[in-house]
Amino acid sequence: MSSGRPSFGVEEEFLLLDATTGSPVNCAAEVVLAMAGECPSPDREFLSSQLETATPVCFDAAEAESALMEFRRVGSGAARSCGCVLAGTGLPPVGGETEAMVTPKHRYRRIAEETGRVAKHQYSTGTHVHVAIPSLDAGVEVLARIARWSPVLLAMTANSPLWSGESTGFASWRHVLSLSWPVVGYPQGFRDGADYERSVTGLIDSGIVPDTGMISWIARLSANYPTIELRVADAQLDACDTVAFAVLVRALVARALSEAESGDPSPRYQPGLINSANWFAARNGLGSELVDPLTLESLPAFEFVDHMLASVADELRRFGDADRVARYSECLRRVGVLAPSRRPSFASAFRIRLRGSRCRGRTVHLQTSGGWSRVKSQWALLSVGSSLVSLS
Repeated sequence: MSSGRPSFGVEEEFLLLDATTGSPVNCAAEVVLAMAGECPSPDREFLSSQLETATPVCFDAAEAESALMEFRRVGSGAARSCGCVLAGTGLPPVGGETEAMVTPKHRYRRIAEETGRVAKHQYSTGTHVHVAIPSLDAGVEVLARIARWSPVLLAMTANSPLWSGESTGFASWRHVLSLSWPVVGYPQGFRDGADYERSVTGLIDSGIVPDTGMISWIARLSANYPTIELRVADAQLDACDTVAFAVLVRALVARALSEAESGDPSPRYQPGLINSANWFAARNGLGSELVDPLTLESLPAFEFVDHMLASVADELRRFGDADRVARYSECLRRVGVLAPSRRPSFASAFRIRLRGSRCRGRTVHLQTSGGWSRVKSQWALLSVGSSLVSLS
């Protein structure tokens, strides 16, 4: 740690979408070649239409932001040269019904063979935050203590309301699709780090999953680094949002570690409540109410946000992140989210928050009676950073 601040890192996944149709395009290998020598090479992901980047180990938010912005700058240019768009979106808005092409690696092919149809449309693209922990025992304490906030963290980062050109009625359809993997949801009930390791080993030895990488819990203890990894967030449109979210997660982890060190009792949850509250959050986003899995109370989404932020106000201030997270929270309030009952299809009007160097702060409207093919004759498709946006 530096000045009491846990180190952190961010992994961002991106979809590659055809610049004409908006559908996923299998050009990850070409984009990687086009980026050669420009910045740290991205990683190929499960599908040939996905890429991933990761920050170095960071202590300051500015470090992470610089790394992510540089990747988006270089990656967007490389994607454009290959006729596609580097998109920060949890799922493709169109084309998801097309069977995906798996990246030609032995491990990925094995996963595809063992999971059958589950893998054929898994265009799921997320944001993963790692925060340093001192031990596996401490990590288990953190898992239990931040579980309460997983619904609100999911709602704040929901970015996949559309599937195959239509509204899903969910703010994060990615969360729902991800529940089809063998080991999912929020892990709970571990006595200590050894108990956690026994559970993971059992899942692998039994043949349920081939390795630790297929443990798809939305929060887990990393098998490769001394970190807890939060995987609840969809891919984000804006790198600044990604970083603000990451340092908020860091504050929550630091608070949980402090409470455990002080001997505060670990919270206890009713069976099934955390995953049910997360499903509810995936549906509602910030557009209506969320459920607190600890108190079982249903409350307005931003009231839950405020409660969470108040719980880590000291950590955010000590780490120098209070202003950044306040701006992030205010932006979420200002932009707003459509309630599920009013969420339109791709072929209807919808609003997106546009954040880019040439058009920061504008809100634009997309309206058409057809699909993406009609959009292209009336709207210019642009890549602003990693954001997939449309302008009249």
